Amino acid sequence: MKITDVKKNIEKILDDNKAKNITSINLKNKSYIADYMIIASGTSSRHLQSLAEILIIELKKIGLEECRIEGRESNDWKLVDTNDIIVHIFHPEKRQFYDLEKMWSEETPKEKAML
Repeated sequence: MKITDVKKNIEKILDDNKAKNITSINLKNKSYIADYMIIASGTSSRHLQSLAEILIIELKKIGLEECRIEGRESNDWKLVDTNDIIVHIFHPEKRQFYDLEKMWSEETPKEKAML
């Protein structure tokens, strides 16, 4: 499956499960950690956990077995790592505080891409 198809699947899964403000950032010329970063908000700590767990279940159904959740103990943030796509799911206040969209949306020359 192409990475763009996986990205679209993740965005749809998040949207279908009531995630808010879903944003995708292309990291291809900015970092070698992943091809895309997807950021979304949940409405409560339970919603964040549920979104992360549903995402893992649905990604396994399409053959992505190596996905994992980080931040299980946090009430404000979850990260789902699919290797090629990193998904951050935040409580809205924490999302605003960290402002990953601003940090990762700026253009970075390829020779300065971070590892």
